[in-house]
Amino acid sequence: MDTEAQHTERDLPSTPQPGSERGSRSARFPALAALLEGPWRKATALFAVCLVFLLLLSHFVLQPFLIPSGSMEPTLKVGDRVLVNKLAYRFGSHPARGDVVVFDGRGSFTDEPPEGNPVGRALRSAVASLGLREPEGNVYVKRVVGVGGDRIVCCDKGGRVRVNGTPVTEEYVHPGDAPSQVPFDIVVPDGTLFVLGDHRSRSSDSRDHLGSPGGGMVPVDHVVGRVDWIGWPFGRWSGIGGSGAFARVPAPGGAHG
Repeated sequence: MDTEAQHTERDLPSTPQPGSERGSRSARFPALAALLEGPWRKATALFAVCLVFLLLLSHFVLQPFLIPSGSMEPTLKVGDRVLVNKLAYRFGSHPARGDVVVFDGRGSFTDEPPEGNPVGRALRSAVASLGLREPEGNVYVKRVVGVGGDRIVCCDKGGRVRVNGTPVTEEYVHPGDAPSQVPFDIVVPDGTLFVLGDHRSRSSDSRDHLGSPGGGMVPVDHVVGRVDWIGWPFGRWSGIGGSGAFARVPAPGGAHG
């Protein structure tokens, strides 16, 4: 009898007191409880809204981009944070010669996307989209030197690149660099771009992938956007416009010589 009574008492369901579960969770996660219930609640919500807004702005309109190498010096320096205009080519416009663009190099500069944990990749991509870390290895920044149909030859007797038969004086090339140490004579396929870094001796660009799948030509639909401004550091605030170097270059098909 005593054993049965003890067993019955031990199996009686306990009735939780109102608020006991909430209290226990608060005890286990005091910091979370303080954020959700304390004076920081509005600030936390505002921070979350701002973060979502920045991510949407970065994804669709204006994306910060951290310059990871010296391949675009002197125009862009290591550590510069530039603003990429993602609407520049959304409404019928196309990349033009002289534009500085950010693009996805998969299929032209790299064979496959980087491997890794998909959650980790998503987090790294989100942080990179805010300009807080270097972008993934398949994202590049270069200058457009040729568009679809252009014939580009390097170099003429004066050491200049010729586009559609017209010699181009590239004032943006790093001082002391030749336009190219590698000779080439190519025609850019329609729908693609031929891109070079301004620091020619330190840039791995279309020249280095001429024999690779895709021929080093960047599909126009792989362009993320146009670099329009340097936003950081403050001392380097400036706009990045196109170059007048190509003003005299005729349209494809009008080449001579």
